Amino acid sequence: MASGNRARVGHSDVRELRGPLLVLGDTEGVGWDEFATVDVDGGPQRHGLVLEIDGDETTLQVLEGTEGMALGGVEVRFQGRPLAVPVGTGWLGRVCNGRGEPLDGGPPVTAEHTSPVSGWPLNPVFREPPQDPVITGISVVDALTTLVRGQKLPIFSIPGLPHLTLATQIAAQATASSGRAFRVVFAAMGMTHADIAYIRDRLEERSAAGELVLLLNAADDPVIERILTPRIALTIAESLAYDDGSDVLVVMSDMTSYAEAVREVSAARREIPARRGYPGYLYSDLATLYERCGRVRGREGSVTIVPVLTMPAGDITHPVPDLTGYITEGQVVLDGDIDARGIYPPVDVLSSLSRLMRSGAGRGRTREDHLDVAAQILSAMARARSAAELAELVGAAALSETDKAYIEFRTVVEKELLNQGRDELRTLEQTLDLAWQALSLLPRRELTMLSAEFLDRYLPGTGADVP
Repeated sequence: MASGNRARVGHSDVRELRGPLLVLGDTEGVGWDEFATVDVDGGPQRHGLVLEIDGDETTLQVLEGTEGMALGGVEVRFQGRPLAVPVGTGWLGRVCNGRGEPLDGGPPVTAEHTSPVSGWPLNPVFREPPQDPVITGISVVDALTTLVRGQKLPIFSIPGLPHLTLATQIAAQATASSGRAFRVVFAAMGMTHADIAYIRDRLEERSAAGELVLLLNAADDPVIERILTPRIALTIAESLAYDDGSDVLVVMSDMTSYAEAVREVSAARREIPARRGYPGYLYSDLATLYERCGRVRGREGSVTIVPVLTMPAGDITHPVPDLTGYITEGQVVLDGDIDARGIYPPVDVLSSLSRLMRSGAGRGRTREDHLDVAAQILSAMARARSAAELAELVGAAALSETDKAYIEFRTVVEKELLNQGRDELRTLEQTLDLAWQALSLLPRRELTMLSAEFLDRYLPGTGADVP
């Protein structure tokens, strides 16, 4: 049957309502992931996606949820196509809910072209390696875990830490050095209304400049919307990047809320659970999101992804951070002990890394000394941690002068280099200068990862500081 005719045929044999799912009988010719409208007697129209087909039964996930629905008085019309959203620059400056419906009082977003929210698989042959930095203005990220254009770099956090503050600061400040337009798509999932108000306020300036798309899913919104939100965000980002030629940063917070929504739908489908009740396909489900970033041969733009996720009880082996770590290219780890010392952002630099940092930093990209300085800082921080542990055993007075210098170095690094204001934007030059100031506290003989040329040029007190 042609899709145009099928869209006019109503199906009313609703056999079961199970959580966010609707089971419909007496269907044929329906496709997986097909979009449908759901008319409810006495209520507004709802929308659904085909989740499963078993004989003449079709299971749909209802985007607005099934609350208030009964087995009678429901009519479903299949549209003969997957769910698609309009794409293009019309999204810029808009504030919408997790389904892409306006929250800013404006009209619905329209465009000449639409694209399915599930996206298209990207042929690896046409992928270009990530390269060039995305400068966030946050010293600990730019100096030690540089974000690269086309990379996926998650933030691992613990409930109660300022991960949302960090995510919004990155979204507000980030820029690329490519010279192309830089856009940000911020997808919030499972947020409280207070958090949503904070996000809108913090990103208002970027939104007013027409550089931002906000998709905001509240904690009391339907759970299915939470599954849809990152897919819509990435569909918009792909169009801005590969059709419009922009460099696009997608910030997705909180991916743990997303994974819990996937688990809830899986339970409603009565699937056999795997680790901690999550479905066995969680890895591939997350990969369908994270792998929608990168650079494409022959296209100017890029999509860079920063997912934010909270680790329940701080457990980095929890399925969501564990599987995310397998898919992504590094991680930025926030630490409660560092937060307790008043350091913002409370990043544990020895647990964090950017595996693609060498593709985005160094000569011709950031500054010639960047990679060597980062290596020396991390090496010295590891030595400082060992010295501090030794001091706890034998007392600080028993330490050598060198060990004492390392402990002082760590204090200065945390207070001066890593610690900064929640709306403070630092240039890369300022960040690297702060790093050199901290390194000047160590004996020169300890700076084995830095060439004599760099030491003479950049180390305070040894010569002119030449940029």
